[in-house]
Amino acid sequence: MAWTTSAGGWLVDGMDLIDFSGSPRPGDLGVRWIHGSESAKHNTDPDIQVHRYDEHTVILRQNKAINYEAPFMFLLFGNDRALLLDTGATASPAYFPLRRTVDALVRDWLGEHSRERYGLLVAHTHGHGDHIAGDGQFAGRPDTVVVDPAPERVREFFGLGDDLDVPAPLDLGGRVLDVLASPGHHRAAVTFYDRSTGLLLTGDTVYRGRLYVEDWPEFGRTIDRLVRFAADRPVTHVLGCHIEMTGVPGEDYPIRTTYQPDEPPLQMTAGHLREIRHAVTEIGGRPGVHVYPDFIVHVR
Repeated sequence: MAWTTSAGGWLVDGMDLIDFSGSPRPGDLGVRWIHGSESAKHNTDPDIQVHRYDEHTVILRQNKAINYEAPFMFLLFGNDRALLLDTGATASPAYFPLRRTVDALVRDWLGEHSRERYGLLVAHTHGHGDHIAGDGQFAGRPDTVVVDPAPERVREFFGLGDDLDVPAPLDLGGRVLDVLASPGHHRAAVTFYDRSTGLLLTGDTVYRGRLYVEDWPEFGRTIDRLVRFAADRPVTHVLGCHIEMTGVPGEDYPIRTTYQPDEPPLQMTAGHLREIRHAVTEIGGRPGVHVYPDFIVHVR
């Protein structure tokens, strides 16, 4: 096997290998996310907004006129395969062309980084319907694995053992992520930390919105786990899968809102993890709705 250096990293028998090692490299979050319109009927936003965070990382957002949840999804490219994290809230490719969008992005990336074969791993932050609805679009796609979102299958696939404080590595080909079990909102919830960008992808466990807690003890342990994890690593941004808050501290948009003109940024910080940890202590498991400036904790 012949190795030579290239501008992007290494060439192996003519194949450009990207070097994902070194300190995390922050990307571009100077973006105005599509956020719906006053008249969903006259909405002109794309079905899926595509934002290139960096050359090897793409953030997608679903149009609120298609589904009010407007979840964010993430596409990360490694040397051997890409990871698509979550598949949105709509199954129909006619209304929500996720497969077509991802295929085009993969083709573009391969146009810059040629490969004979290139895989796609489709995984999820958790198993709620607004994060797995588009899975069927990837059925039969060559060189593609769709992770079953059932809790036991998720932990088996990623190699998460009985000690949930031990993360599991996920290698996309030189680009390594850490996978952390994150139950509390959902039994199958996992958090992904990308070592190359420093992004902590927290799904519906941590985001600017309504944090629905199904299992209070597990939620507390998960937040503790994330706080400890982030304390030992460079976290550039904490990215959840929704924005539900307004620009007014402690005020959210009503459920099923299809127009959110005053959204705060998607990105949060490791400091927000500590704020949620403080909230967990303060709430103490009391059922109800507990309002904080950047999030609202719903305890069942």
